[in-house]
Amino acid sequence: MVHAVRRLQAIQNALTDNPVSADKKVDEFILPDGAVMTVRSALVDSTPQTTLVYIDGLVVCEYRILDRTAQLVISAVGTEFEHTASHVPTFPVIEIFLSSSGLPQTPRHDISVKDMWATVYALFTLYHVQETIPVVLSQQISNCEELCSYLLRSGLGRTAHAPTASKEEMYLHRATFWQGAGTQGYHPRGWLPPSSISPLSVAPFPYIQSFTRTPTVIAVHPLRPQKPEPGEIILRRFCPSIGETLEFKYFDLRSGSETSEHLDVFHRWHNSERVNRGWGERGSLEKHRTYITNVMNDPAVLPVMMSWNGEHMGYAEITYLKENHVAAYIPGGLGDWDRGLHVLVGEDKFRGTERTNLWHRALIHYCFLADPRTEHVMGEPKADNASILKVDFDSAMHIATIFDFPYKRSALTCVTRERFFRLDLL
Repeated sequence: MVHAVRRLQAIQNALTDNPVSADKKVDEFILPDGAVMTVRSALVDSTPQTTLVYIDGLVVCEYRILDRTAQLVISAVGTEFEHTASHVPTFPVIEIFLSSSGLPQTPRHDISVKDMWATVYALFTLYHVQETIPVVLSQQISNCEELCSYLLRSGLGRTAHAPTASKEEMYLHRATFWQGAGTQGYHPRGWLPPSSISPLSVAPFPYIQSFTRTPTVIAVHPLRPQKPEPGEIILRRFCPSIGETLEFKYFDLRSGSETSEHLDVFHRWHNSERVNRGWGERGSLEKHRTYITNVMNDPAVLPVMMSWNGEHMGYAEITYLKENHVAAYIPGGLGDWDRGLHVLVGEDKFRGTERTNLWHRALIHYCFLADPRTEHVMGEPKADNASILKVDFDSAMHIATIFDFPYKRSALTCVTRERFFRLDLL
């Protein structure tokens, strides 16, 4: 008991002693898993000065303050104030790296995910008055790519919304860190002990405000998670009623050749008369490459290729509605995490009520599984498209309203999380 009290006192002292610079030493900072972390200036001459992060007496990484600053500009992007946002705080950029200078141990070449989280913990203890901490990870860290992906996918870090002196900074955000970003589901070092949660559970992507400004949308909304890797499977499900496996993959444009398999199929589909009647995107391969590139660059849209037993069947776009142009037409507003669907079946042989109900319900299922905060999934097909409206109705959707886009009259279809799972349509 006495030992536990001392550990709690050490944490309290570290958090309340009001450290304002990295020169201040953190003594016996106890991490949630009981490991002891200290942060000390290196005992070697270096310019700029480096700081060592120790965990249980071993150096896990170093960092130094670079001779440049950066600021995270959000709502000013696309306006005359984008490059003159003096009201947005500017902070020194910190480089995280590994070296053999002054190390009392065999030099390391990588940083584990749990040690990366501990390093972020140290930085937000030392620089706790900063809302953001701009950082760069040295390319000399052997798992630099893995760590960058971890920071972005977990929500611990985000990229800039406006050009800076260097485009390599990531911004650690204090608010997402204290929401548990990068802990549950990533490593056992978080504040919730593994015994108190499901070993397979993952914390929801943390909430932090973001902003979208386009010719058709001006919206404040949550920052969205990083996209999957090209070609990454996001859902796979065996459907016993037809004895085949349904698979959703994030669209893949990666290819050393002129085109990718996904792009070739997408191009062929959109030049068929049936698909063109619904989507109106007939055109050249380059037109379709540009279309998909723009969609993949949009953080609010997930382009998905659908297949049966590995054979391409159709295409879907899963959107976040808050930053979609349909948001202005939704009566009563919508939730921060509500999703929208745009769909097409490209191969005629995969049409038909049974298959269509399976993949359409699976898309809705994915939306609700991807984030527990998603309460509604919506569509906006043409109001006179009886076939797709029947598909929506068969998936427990209802018509919330009829409205007019500049280019079509649409029916706003909607299903709630509670209704979808209550009816057990899977």
